[in-house]
Amino acid sequence: MNCYKRLSLEEREEISRMLALRLSIRSIARFLGRHPSTISREVKKVWGHRYRTRYRAARGHRRAIRNARRRRLGYRKLNQNPKLFNEIQNKLKLRWSPEQIAQWLKSTYESHEMHISAETIYTYLYVLPRGELKKQLLEYLRRKHPKRRKQGHTQKGQTSNFEDMISIEERPAEVAERSVPGHWEGDIIIGGRMEQSALGTLVERTTRTVLLVPLKSKKAVDVRKAFTREIMKLPQQMRLSMTYDQGREMAQHKLFTKNTKMKVYFAHPRSPWERGTNENTNGLIRDFFPKGTNFNKVNRYKIKKAQDLLNGRPRKTLGWKTPYEAMEQLLR
Repeated sequence: MNCYKRLSLEEREEISRMLALRLSIRSIARFLGRHPSTISREVKKVWGHRYRTRYRAARGHRRAIRNARRRRLGYRKLNQNPKLFNEIQNKLKLRWSPEQIAQWLKSTYESHEMHISAETIYTYLYVLPRGELKKQLLEYLRRKHPKRRKQGHTQKGQTSNFEDMISIEERPAEVAERSVPGHWEGDIIIGGRMEQSALGTLVERTTRTVLLVPLKSKKAVDVRKAFTREIMKLPQQMRLSMTYDQGREMAQHKLFTKNTKMKVYFAHPRSPWERGTNENTNGLIRDFFPKGTNFNKVNRYKIKKAQDLLNGRPRKTLGWKTPYEAMEQLLR
């Protein structure tokens, strides 16, 4: 079934010209490949029953744009439905995206009065008058960055030539296909330049479960110990492999594998797309811990709170289940 496409300015000009030639509505519809009712509604909306001599394409197009803009604002539904507005505001405070909110409302409420599109939520927020409410609500939206930049001088992206380093090319097909859970992607997020602090991030490829790992430092020994502690809390079937870039903090990968029984596969230099799930998640984490954050001053409770919020969000790629729900389903 073809989706309806709104009339273009060119089509409206053809309508105006053909009306002037006294062609019928059905003849115009056949020429444009449109339904007769579409043409009839268009011309009558502009000039009523006097459309044959008074219809003008430019005026009709301006009217259509104005009406579409009004529909997108979503003022009426949100302003007249406090319950819907409160639900949206509460989920925004939990750092849910408008798309996640829209899908949650659809799956939670049967009434169409509680349904709204993600685009309407975005539009409503941005067209609000200036003031504290607009400022507060926009603060809850995630900040989109085309690429996450590392702070400070690092050697990420350069070949490290670790001893017995296993290339990502040797990774089993089940990892790339996400057909078997228990395969992770890892990285660290760098804090402020002066503090040299960092936060470890681990993401399970199948369920998108996130583990945020507090680190004492970026040194290989501290990263290895902290990652090992977090990984060993997982069920054995969820500890199969980890894919990492060639950062120096993973220099003790052999000891990590010995302690956890997890193989570490290394991505190619300057190839962040080979760990795309982790790179995307790091962008979401930056919403909680912006660039320049001194992770040495962020306590474990706050880090794990952010972890819970990330794992409690419904994800489109999981059929709108949360990572926690997906993980629980696999472990039953």
